Amino acid sequence: MHVVVVGALAQSLVNFRGDLICAIIAAGHRVTAMSGPATPDEVAAIAALGARHRVFAVDRTGIDPNGDLRCLGSLRAAFGELDPDIVLAYTVKPVVWGGIALRSLRSRARFFGLITGLGYAFEGRSPARRVLAAVVARLYRAALRHAEAVIFQNADNRDTFVRLGIARPETCRIVSGSGVDTARFAFTPLPPDGPPNGSLDRAGADAGCRFLLVARLLGAKGLREYAEAALIVKARYPTANFELVGPADTSPDAVPLAEVESWHRVGRVAYLGPSSDVRPHISGCHVFVLPSYHEGMPRSVLEAMSMGRPILTTDVPGCRETVVAGENGWLVPKADAQALADRMIWYIENRSRWQAMAEASRRMAVERFDVHAVNREMIAIMGLARDNLE
Repeated sequence: MHVVVVGALAQSLVNFRGDLICAIIAAGHRVTAMSGPATPDEVAAIAALGARHRVFAVDRTGIDPNGDLRCLGSLRAAFGELDPDIVLAYTVKPVVWGGIALRSLRSRARFFGLITGLGYAFEGRSPARRVLAAVVARLYRAALRHAEAVIFQNADNRDTFVRLGIARPETCRIVSGSGVDTARFAFTPLPPDGPPNGSLDRAGADAGCRFLLVARLLGAKGLREYAEAALIVKARYPTANFELVGPADTSPDAVPLAEVESWHRVGRVAYLGPSSDVRPHISGCHVFVLPSYHEGMPRSVLEAMSMGRPILTTDVPGCRETVVAGENGWLVPKADAQALADRMIWYIENRSRWQAMAEASRRMAVERFDVHAVNREMIAIMGLARDNLE
């Protein structure tokens, strides 16, 4: 079969769908991977997976109707030329305009929408945000009306789509996120810094204690709460370390790079910029933090779990699925810097618990979130397993 995988960013096709693309090809199918404009290196990386790359017009974060019409027209033209058997689209605009494009073409292709989180439109309670959510929900309904399956990464997102009448219960499927390559993100020992035996000595209990957040520079990733919590913690344990890795973003919810750099200048949060390989950063931290407001299933947390790191994240859809409280980490309310700081202080004062939490994270990653198991589920949902073709 000819499978077309549609995402907004070429880098995301490689980083988040690369293993799935390889699995589809290994099952005997050919893949065209579609995204917005890509660099030569990104195109080469997609080719190395065994897939062809095709560009379409998409502004991932824009809300210009003319831009969205161009996106729709670009997808219609591409689908008409490629004549796919299956289209798998993920993130809002590829799902919405991909599904509508196929319907308008009366294409024979089977359509699958992968919902990787509710996103900016469904967060917030302002009148403008409610209007945007209503518009996006209506577009989703149109796009997914004839989808063979709508694939979610957590039950909360599925329940929201069913409640809003966007997806029918019988078409909904749940997988464990994008999965994580537990061989590539191998277990690494915790750094040796810090006092032994969970010392509570205030003068040294935080020595070398390093917290890490990996995320795009977005408000909804909890960056400002992370920076505020760092200030609270440093007032008590001045040598605690807070690191941030991630690229700038163009979303309306973006945290300006200048604001992040100001945290760096005053020594509150060390901003280390974007990274094409986060493994050295994870390996160098003691506790991985993601104070996100919403997720499908946070890949960064899965990677940190796979490498054996205690987790501190928020009690929100997607994030809560990655933590068994007190076993491999802790959950805190979203947008609550004080609660975040309190749990950071708990980690500082309970170093003796880190190792058991690290081992629990690794165990959960292997047992529940291994990318090969997730990809087998995805391939089965799309009817692409070799057994289905015999």
